[in-house]
Amino acid sequence: MHNNQNEWQKKKEKIKNALKDIVFHEGEIWFASLGLNVGKEQDGKGEDFLRPVVVLKKMSKDMCVCIPLTTKKKTGTWYCSIKDSGGKEATASLCQIRTLHINRLTYKIGKITKDEFINIKNALRGFLKI
Repeated sequence: MHNNQNEWQKKKEKIKNALKDIVFHEGEIWFASLGLNVGKEQDGKGEDFLRPVVVLKKMSKDMCVCIPLTTKKKTGTWYCSIKDSGGKEATASLCQIRTLHINRLTYKIGKITKDEFINIKNALRGFLKI
């Protein structure tokens, strides 16, 4: 895992200046450059600081609300266990929800079923108490 702030700053500058024209949809799973974060925030891994995320809400053609995923099984109201359409298990970290620009989306790796999408939304409502 990278812990070098200078490395992340260089990568972030490239992300910021990238010209991307990608199409994404709610319920898709993407690898996103989340970067080097602070405290208990989820970091990306590898040289591109990547972490899988599920697109929860498309805000515009270039902005979305995403929830980071982990392969570690976690329980509690902060988490929601899911399976992608191929049956691979993951845990959505509801407490790490964030808005992303499409320049952070690197490549699509899958999608979740409609039922799993509903499960995440219901779990998020419960977590946020809304």
